[in-house]
Amino acid sequence: MKIIQIQIISGIFFSILLIVSVNSHIFAQDQYFINNNVNSNQQTRSETMKKTDAEWKRVLSKDEYHILREKGTERAFTGKYDGHFSDGNYFCAGCGNKLFESETKYRSGCGWPAFYEALPESVEETEDNTFGMNRIEITCSKCESHLGHVFNDGPDPTGLRYCINSVSMDFKPDEKK
Repeated sequence: MKIIQIQIISGIFFSILLIVSVNSHIFAQDQYFINNNVNSNQQTRSETMKKTDAEWKRVLSKDEYHILREKGTERAFTGKYDGHFSDGNYFCAGCGNKLFESETKYRSGCGWPAFYEALPESVEETEDNTFGMNRIEITCSKCESHLGHVFNDGPDPTGLRYCINSVSMDFKPDEKK
């Protein structure tokens, strides 16, 4: 009788062990597929950069912190890139993520730098209903810093106007050839 009980307990134990082992293997395989974007038509996005408020305050100026982390806005027509039209690229001031190419910048008259197209997967869009307005907020896809807003009153070919705070960007000119 004791031998039968031991065999039953052993059978249950090994069954549980087998189930746990198989589930762990399936979970690991799923994680591999997710992390490596296997069997997906979507492009992968780079890992999001996470910093504490204290870390952000250490690396950003007071104005950068206010706009990038507290979702502030610089006054219209005061930003250094509003009337700036040199050839090059614009990068997130928080993390260096490439956001816009100068070819997509145009003079909108809104008082902030305006672009008709962001680089693929460089920004995230979120509904913003603050201050009684219905807008789409633009944040950096890498560090989640506030950049500005996008509106559907821009020029062809996209019809979009990415209205971006100068403080939220750095500019790197094209190298002379």
